[in-house]
Amino acid sequence: MHTVAVLALESSGGFDLSVVTEVFGSAYPLGRPTGCEPLYDVGIYGDPGARNTVVMGVSTTLVVETPYAWADAVEADTVVVLSPSAYTAEVPAEVQAVLREAHARGARIVSFCNGAFVLAATGLLDGRRSAVHWTHTAEFAARYPQVRADAAVLYVDDGDVVTTAGGAAGVDVCLHLVRRDHGAAVAAETAKHALLPLHRSGEQAQFIEHAHPVQDDGGLETLLRWMEAHLDTELTLSTIAEQAATSIRTLNRWFRAHTGTTPIQWLIRRRLQRAQELLETTDLSVEEIASRSGFGSAVALRQHFRRTLVTTPTAHRRAFTTGPV
Repeated sequence: MHTVAVLALESSGGFDLSVVTEVFGSAYPLGRPTGCEPLYDVGIYGDPGARNTVVMGVSTTLVVETPYAWADAVEADTVVVLSPSAYTAEVPAEVQAVLREAHARGARIVSFCNGAFVLAATGLLDGRRSAVHWTHTAEFAARYPQVRADAAVLYVDDGDVVTTAGGAAGVDVCLHLVRRDHGAAVAAETAKHALLPLHRSGEQAQFIEHAHPVQDDGGLETLLRWMEAHLDTELTLSTIAEQAATSIRTLNRWFRAHTGTTPIQWLIRRRLQRAQELLETTDLSVEEIASRSGFGSAVALRQHFRRTLVTTPTAHRRAFTTGPV
């Protein structure tokens, strides 16, 4: 059985806790044979000398008794760091040591939302890309310049370290990990049992507020819509900058400030999403989907799928067209 250790720091998110226990706790072998055990054993780990306060909503709190000490988490297969509300607070040295040791022993380390600040403090994110909630991107980038903060994605799966942007992205990443561990069919059955969507289209960038853009913004939101409408055409930095009536340098600065990524990377992600949608909802050939999503050829589409999604178009279609969830 796969052991999941949930590190409940002071004032961790109650929603995060419920997501971990609900999704992993709903994962069973296919068909749920009579008397079968769940595929994951989820436990809450905390400071043995104190009860942990879990924030529920805005003003309500829930005190959670943690039956396991932080130090016990080093033996787990997956260690999940819940999002602490006080993300600027100093991370306890014991927690940092536990995370480093668990990782060194081969555990998969997962953070929810502001838990990325906790992982960054340990050095486990150095040189890596990390999902960060868009409201905290600037603070995160300033404190941890050695980490590539990405506010455009819902989560980043870097193999042994996984980070999420927060909120409902925890649902996405938990189901993704079930699928990674046990396959698409088990993930689909888990989602069905928990009454959750197996796959949520979109990225975090769609939630970023543009209502109060910086003075030199020049209408980035309008530009994003234009790029979205022209995904299937050849778009270079020069073409995009010309459409925005600005310089490439300013264009890159706008994108970094408002989406947390570059124009070309944003374009690739949107094209990948378009390709995923076509694979899931049509019978078009991979070659035709590559053309309609702007990759030009099936070879290019497969390369981007492998590099970014760690799968192939054919495998993705097979995983997400198994019937309604």
